[in-house]
Amino acid sequence: MERNPKVDLFLEEGCGRCNLYQTPDCKVHQWQALLVNLREIVLSCGLKEELKWAQPCYTFQEKNVLIVSAFKAHASLSFFKGSLLNNEHQLLVSPGENSQATRQLNYTNLTELLAQEEQIKALIFEAIELEKEGKKVVFKKKVEEKPQELKEIFSRDAEFKIAFESLTPGRQRGYILYFSQAKQSATRIKRIEKYRPLILKGLGIHDEYKMKQKK
Repeated sequence: MERNPKVDLFLEEGCGRCNLYQTPDCKVHQWQALLVNLREIVLSCGLKEELKWAQPCYTFQEKNVLIVSAFKAHASLSFFKGSLLNNEHQLLVSPGENSQATRQLNYTNLTELLAQEEQIKALIFEAIELEKEGKKVVFKKKVEEKPQELKEIFSRDAEFKIAFESLTPGRQRGYILYFSQAKQSATRIKRIEKYRPLILKGLGIHDEYKMKQKK
């Protein structure tokens, strides 16, 4: 399948989402060998390569199938409808207890990734079949409704969405309540942006304060 030059640039320079862009400490460079091999495996399955949310995203007939990401702790291949996949080999994991759709393959070791290449391909082909059949994830109604501003940011920022969904339900609820309490949309957006770094670290709204108190 044709390689997208934007993804070539992503692998060379990083995602540009933080101040580590174009430095050796960028997460993309940390896991580059894993990302390169994940890319080759995905491309061999015939998906179209695009760059969305500053990350390699792979589509079938304009439908998002999976995204390849570099996190602090691992390189990841995330299926947008992963909960519908047959996890026969128990490789897929949920990014969080509250995640209803996304399922991930996380790697820190290239040998392990290459050993699982055939299983990865099988999951990708199964995900493609889901799109051909028009299957959709049926979401359970949640008690706390996310503010619209948070949903809109999720639609543009897959990494942030995955990080938020990886939080415990209690931490998610704390953020949702705090964001929603603001009367003005601009204030809600400001609050979300302020706490984005903590969410990406997997911390709750009060965790940083608690850690400072212990010191």
